[in-house]
Amino acid sequence: MGKNLQTSERLRPVDLARGHGLSTQAVRNYEEAGILPPAGRTPHGYRTYTPLHARALRAFLALVPGHGHRTAASVMRAVNQDATQEALRLIDESHAQLLDDRRTLQAVERALRDLEPLPEPSEAARSAGGFIGPLAGRLGIRPATLRTWERAGLVHPRRDPRTGYRVYDEADVRDVRLAHQLRRGGYPLERIAPLIAQVRAAGGPEPLEATLRDWHARLSARGRAMLAGAAELEAYLRERG
Repeated sequence: MGKNLQTSERLRPVDLARGHGLSTQAVRNYEEAGILPPAGRTPHGYRTYTPLHARALRAFLALVPGHGHRTAASVMRAVNQDATQEALRLIDESHAQLLDDRRTLQAVERALRDLEPLPEPSEAARSAGGFIGPLAGRLGIRPATLRTWERAGLVHPRRDPRTGYRVYDEADVRDVRLAHQLRRGGYPLERIAPLIAQVRAAGGPEPLEATLRDWHARLSARGRAMLAGAAELEAYLRERG
């Protein structure tokens, strides 16, 4: 790293700040956090930076959109401590998370698409209303499973004021069916709960289509941002030597 840091071209904190739309305090903070290599000092104690620092700052700012501030900062600290393998591991983990998010989105879309009409309830089921036993029977699951899903926050049936029995309305049945589909796809309850909450907040699967399109767009933007960040990080690694 030495020869690049010793370049005769010196930059002031304000030069780095203006070039990236930051405050000089932000530049100092990034240095103190290890995101930038240590700055040189003038005889009077003022910080001086070099083009290598500018390259490090570009790499960090390029990494943030795809990996998030925390991971981007950890990557830069690792590089600046000559722990390149650790930096690459962090990058790999971030890519793995993106792939996992894509698979989750695909599972949600598949579950929504594959929701099949429930079989018509029997006369006994109709007379029982939306109680737990008849609903479990129509789905082919056990009542205990529905109670487990309720404890996990997947469904929120009301209680009959006279009997205290759980009563599942139309939205509850929809949520139970979606949970059932996702469980069949192998998704754990803790990952299903926030997805069910999204459907509930959207008012059903149909309004969720816009959310799914936005989800697709955000994942694509993240993937492209990771490519841009990788290019800047590679340039910084080459310049460090």
